[in-house]
Amino acid sequence: MTRAGLKPPTIALLTDFGTRDWYVGTLKGVLLSGAPGATLIDITHEIPPQDILAGAFTLAAAAPWFPAGTVFLAVVDPGVGSHRALLAAEADGRLFVGPDNGLLTLAFERAKQLAIVRLTHARYWMKAVSRTFQGRDIMAPVAAHLARGTTLRQLGAPVSRVERLALPAVQRRGRRLEGCVVHIDAFGNLITNLPAAVLAPRAIVKFRDRKARVVSSYVEGRPRELIAVVGSLGLVELAIREGSAAWVLEAKREERVECTEG
Repeated sequence: MTRAGLKPPTIALLTDFGTRDWYVGTLKGVLLSGAPGATLIDITHEIPPQDILAGAFTLAAAAPWFPAGTVFLAVVDPGVGSHRALLAAEADGRLFVGPDNGLLTLAFERAKQLAIVRLTHARYWMKAVSRTFQGRDIMAPVAAHLARGTTLRQLGAPVSRVERLALPAVQRRGRRLEGCVVHIDAFGNLITNLPAAVLAPRAIVKFRDRKARVVSSYVEGRPRELIAVVGSLGLVELAIREGSAAWVLEAKREERVECTEG
């Protein structure tokens, strides 16, 4: 049995495990044992260790581009072995499995239909559960069951309150909007929480004491020039053409970015 007509089912993985050790390979072994023939897609395994916000942002950026019926297994779990809950959810036809630490909630923000359960029915887990690798022993088996058509209510009891994680809010002060860097990608681009609508051609964008010229694409930047561009997520990014804005500026997440309307 497959879900939403997917043949084979699709399971997408996001973790902070890296690829040096056996952890990701073990997850995939468990998934394929429970859902033979499933298509496994790696969103990334390079989330900085225990960085829940980076994981949540990345999951929310990727999930809308997957077809309905996809199962997302997300494991960034500093609280493994504690009393924190483990969750399974369905949001507008996509399914999610992960810890109740805010990791999943940015992906839920725009969902029109959302159902969440706490994983309590141990018959869907491995018989022996490690306190240090619950991704292998609980979450991966549950994700495989979901891919095969198991319903949320078979996995546990519905919950209405979960740990929430929110991006910092943009603040308006007259004509000036104050946002911040919420993610730094592998190219060194500084992705902010400022929405595309603020980036009119005459807008003034500043990071610390540097102004960023407003452009429509990366290629319009001059060598070593800081530019402001609307990225693929519909958010303002600060970038340096063929360079790393993060490296040049020694930038960090949560640093302030200002945009004054032109």
